[in-house]
Amino acid sequence: MEKLPNDPMILFSAVNMLLRDDYRSLDDLCDDMDVNRHDLEQKLAAVGFEYSEENNKFW
Repeated sequence: MEKLPNDPMILFSAVNMLLRDDYRSLDDLCDDMDVNRHDLEQKLAAVGFEYSEENNKFW
C-alpha cells in the first residue's frame, strides 16, 4: 500500500475519492494499484469503516 496514505482517516478519504472518481469497484482499485484488498479492508475496519459494494465506498 505504498501509493496510499498510512493514516487511516486520510486513507479512508483517499480511497473513497478514488472509488468515486476513477474506479468501478474496490477490486479494480486494488488490482490497478497493486494493493492487497484484504489488508486495505482490515486497516479501515480497525477504525470502524466497512466497504459497501452497492455504494462502492467505505463507511
